[in-house]
Amino acid sequence: MADSSGRKIKQKLVILFIIMSVIFLALVFRLFQVQILKGDEYAERASRQQTRNDTLQAQRGKIMDSSNLVLAQSGTSYRVLINPRVISESERVRIAIEVSDVLGLDYDYVYERVCRTEKQQIVLKRQVEGETVDQLRALQLGSGISFSTDNKRYYPMGKLFSQLVGFTGTDGEGQTGIEASYDSYLAGKNGKMVTEVDRNKNELPYGESEYVAPTDGYDMKLTVDSVAQSYLEASVSDAHTINNAKQVTAMIMNPKTGELIATTSYPTFDLNAPPRSDVAALLEMSRNRCVTETYEPGSLFKLFVLAAGLDCGIIKPDQTFTCSGFEQYGLKRSYCRNQEKHGLQTIPQALANNCDCVFMQMAQQIGVNTLYDYIYRFGFGSETDSGIPGEDSGEILHRKYVRATELAEIACGRTLTVTPMQMLRAICAMVNGGTLYKPYVVDSITDTEGNIILKNESEAQTKAITAETSKQMCELMKSYIESESGSTASVANFTTGGLSGLSHKYDEDGTVSDSRFISSFVQFAPASNPDLVMYIMIDEPQVPASYAPYLCAPISSAVFRNLLRYYTILPDNGNTEIREVPNVVGSSVTDAIAALNKEHIRSVSIEAEADAIVIRQIPAPGTPVARASRVILYTSMTTYNSADVFVEEVEVPNLANMRRPEALDKLMEAGLILDFDESNCTGLINGQSVEPGTKVPVGTTITVTFNGYYAAAKVNSPVPASPTPEPAVTPEPDDTSGVTTIN
Repeated sequence: MADSSGRKIKQKLVILFIIMSVIFLALVFRLFQVQILKGDEYAERASRQQTRNDTLQAQRGKIMDSSNLVLAQSGTSYRVLINPRVISESERVRIAIEVSDVLGLDYDYVYERVCRTEKQQIVLKRQVEGETVDQLRALQLGSGISFSTDNKRYYPMGKLFSQLVGFTGTDGEGQTGIEASYDSYLAGKNGKMVTEVDRNKNELPYGESEYVAPTDGYDMKLTVDSVAQSYLEASVSDAHTINNAKQVTAMIMNPKTGELIATTSYPTFDLNAPPRSDVAALLEMSRNRCVTETYEPGSLFKLFVLAAGLDCGIIKPDQTFTCSGFEQYGLKRSYCRNQEKHGLQTIPQALANNCDCVFMQMAQQIGVNTLYDYIYRFGFGSETDSGIPGEDSGEILHRKYVRATELAEIACGRTLTVTPMQMLRAICAMVNGGTLYKPYVVDSITDTEGNIILKNESEAQTKAITAETSKQMCELMKSYIESESGSTASVANFTTGGLSGLSHKYDEDGTVSDSRFISSFVQFAPASNPDLVMYIMIDEPQVPASYAPYLCAPISSAVFRNLLRYYTILPDNGNTEIREVPNVVGSSVTDAIAALNKEHIRSVSIEAEADAIVIRQIPAPGTPVARASRVILYTSMTTYNSADVFVEEVEVPNLANMRRPEALDKLMEAGLILDFDESNCTGLINGQSVEPGTKVPVGTTITVTFNGYYAAAKVNSPVPASPTPEPAVTPEPDDTSGVTTIN
């Protein structure tokens, strides 16, 4: 019995030992898991519970113009924070209503966050102004709503330089323009403050703190001038509005250094309030078309053909050419501008007449290889490295594919594409003595103590042409402004040089469009020693094609009148005969032309508008212009076909719920034709082929459909005592009610 009892005790001890061993091993494993495997995770959790880690935002660097006027700077704003755990259930609705009202937020959005008690704190809105914070504090919302400091980007110049400077997101990171491409310089580095706290996140009286100071971003100085930019944007805005253009791009550069002085593209937007709800429109307006847009240069490219010919000695300054209206290359006939026959011409006459045949002949004499050497010398086909993001290099057809026909096209600025920046840089090289400079827009970058981090200097890249050829080109472009063709760009008491350009765009089928074109212009001043060069491009103006050579010239002239005075450049042509533009707005075109002729000023209009009323004129009334300058007349007739003939248009009336006789009378009154299916033409109209309000030419046929009420009722006319039934509502096939719009 004793042995049996002893064995049982031993068995129990063994079992107990095993159990204790398992428990011990489990504890060891758990300790290993807590301290080794998940030690870092639990330490981090403990740190989060025991400390409060506040981010100290770095101040983003300033962006300034050449005169140190601030274009972009950061200022103090606030974050609005919600502390759901300290908000009582009875207060949630009130707080959500009042906070959403003050902050302009959706009530459901705010209420959902107020109720998220699993969260200690939630950021409700960032970059809130101090005045708004004062309104919230006045509501006495308790500790459920708190605030912390934040940074916000401010743009004192508003719309000026919107594409160049760009903007930041709510997190302070650059999104477009200089703000994005130089973000690493401007952003700085955030600091932090780590403080020991209790369970309610209140700072412990004797707790320790760790402070890491933020490093502010670098300041950036640009080469651009805000005053010059304001002159440029005012004129470009007018050009965009009055011509109802798709877009207008313009730039001004110092030809002796490559410094960009001003640059703009319209349409534009206010940097302080970018339309973030329409992402597509914002991205489109944010594009800096000076470097991202490529186009066929058209007539302006003839300058480089001429410069190449003069520089290599193949073309002589006093050489004459004969234009027979076309040039024949194999089986292809290349026509001159508007198929005109200019006859015998000097080089200045060929420029003034924009004669395609002369420059085709020049290109053939110069040859493919020589012309291509000069094309590359002028920087076409490669990026300019201006420092503006998103730059395109354009496209130049490889010389091995160029035959006589292609060479003729290239001579007229077709079959190759360039950017406005490339064109401006090349023109600067043409008039500054022949040196191609690298354009640049960033002058310098400095740290918070004024130490220079980066400094850009003028950089000569190649010698495009000789100084003698450059001088000859300046004289030829000066003669263009003094001619009848370029007189609209003349600036009183100053000699300037320039040339207008025209390039047609292509329709969807690949054919050259008769109505979609780009009007461009380059101008420099003073002509003898240029200090300023301007380029302007109007894309798809809604005006007759015959206006194209004159659209940009008065815009350029207006900018130069202001710039030359602003930069205190002395007049060099006191013999200019000045005339003051009379006010012809409200007159018929015939009377306006007579009034202008009386002052020895020419006009730009078309014969079909002789009886139309002038609603706008460029230059504006009272503007001093040189004798024989041109005034562009815009009239009440604004719709044209490709032949520049006025087409009368009328607005299509709304025919819904009308009976056939009533619709017939309505359309006849508007000069339109009614058409319908005779097998189903009873009842009320419930559809029409052209939307109401659309403008169409007189005589357009409008096809309608009927709801078939009379046929369905099997009567010849509606019963007088019965009300007329409403037509059935049929969903449009392009209904987008089920499409989600991303804001």
